[in-house]
Amino acid sequence: MNKEVLAHQILSTLHQAGFDAYLAGGCVRDRQRGFPAKDFDIATSAHPKDIIKLFERTVPVGVAFGVILVILEDQAFEVATFRREGNYVDGRHPGTVTFSSLEQDAKRRDFTVNGLYYDIRSKSVIDLVEGQADLSKKIIRTIGDPESRFLEDHLRMMRAIRFSVQLGFEIEKKTFEAIKKHASKIKLISAERIRDELIKTLTSADPELGIRLLDETGLSQEFLPELSKMKGVEQPMEYHPEGDVFVHTLLLLKGMKNAEMELAMGALLHDVAKPDTFQRAPDRIRFHGHDVLGAEMTKTICKRLAFSNAQTELIASLVLEHLRFKDVFSMRVSTLKRFMSLPRFDLHLELHRLDCLASHGKLEAYYFAKEKYEGFLKEPPPPLKLITGEDLIQLGFSPGPLFSEIIKKVEDQILEGSITNKKEALSFVIANFSHAKD
Repeated sequence: MNKEVLAHQILSTLHQAGFDAYLAGGCVRDRQRGFPAKDFDIATSAHPKDIIKLFERTVPVGVAFGVILVILEDQAFEVATFRREGNYVDGRHPGTVTFSSLEQDAKRRDFTVNGLYYDIRSKSVIDLVEGQADLSKKIIRTIGDPESRFLEDHLRMMRAIRFSVQLGFEIEKKTFEAIKKHASKIKLISAERIRDELIKTLTSADPELGIRLLDETGLSQEFLPELSKMKGVEQPMEYHPEGDVFVHTLLLLKGMKNAEMELAMGALLHDVAKPDTFQRAPDRIRFHGHDVLGAEMTKTICKRLAFSNAQTELIASLVLEHLRFKDVFSMRVSTLKRFMSLPRFDLHLELHRLDCLASHGKLEAYYFAKEKYEGFLKEPPPPLKLITGEDLIQLGFSPGPLFSEIIKKVEDQILEGSITNKKEALSFVIANFSHAKD
């Protein structure tokens, strides 16, 4: 059943039991903007114990804060009691919560555009914080004094930027200045929360604006200082007429919309090591080894921001391999096939395309690799493991580092198409490595 219909069922059940209940927050905001809502949160006068009694399946995710998940047809809905929050003790969570009125519930929310409610009975929006006016003006503004709201919950500073880029709204001046003033406090927020907001910003339709705002407010300096180091780092004009490393990175992000998280992070960090590898050589500016160092730096950054191991490996691989496309025309067939066998090679291709468009604009290598990759995907995978270490022992070889070299050479020949079965593989080994038995 449609999720909105299910949300209306929950509201009706609460109404029939004598409680006030409204759709709240983002779903109302998006409805007013003419966009479909993804999640349907509900605010109600019912207390947690009442909610648990009324519905068959519930999960007490935050009883102390008055938050219960109601499960209908395997869909989860957050149902929260109207509440007033006391002083915040850790820059993220209120020290006390008391159940209160709709008016008090509206005042404790973060931004005016998120402080709207919808009454399905009267089919009307309840606006106690001038949220509709800010929606029409496309403004992100805190409810109440911005400094107070950011001192209560420091993560709201990043949420302001995230909503700005997701909605295409401008951050109101006093709100923006308050973020700049208190940006250093973002360090008190957990890495996981910062990571989540960063990802939502980077995977939006306007990641370039998001990074600009994080930089202009000083927030990124607190959790990703490597970005600021890119500023003013010159690049060779023949390859990068657009400007320094930071400008190039922003241009790359400008061409990326609603990207997958790993691609977005790879794009952000692909040149992260250029400031540390900058050399003004006699012929031109060089960044020798910035791909290798960049991959190591990326792993450090991803660990700092609590990415998973799998996410970290893919992001670091995008950084490590991004220079290899310049060599695709001269690669042996086996080398090219190994390159195209990288996990998520489609993301490597897209990063290369974006990189080129943000610099010299030449896409010959991209189209060449893309065509080869499309053909590669249609080929049946070759049987790379035709021989094993046991086969080499039977041929008289002693176990050691040579085994890896032999097996790789055999795999190369398989990828080249010159070896198709085990007999041919063994003949190749005898013909090319018999001299190394001793």
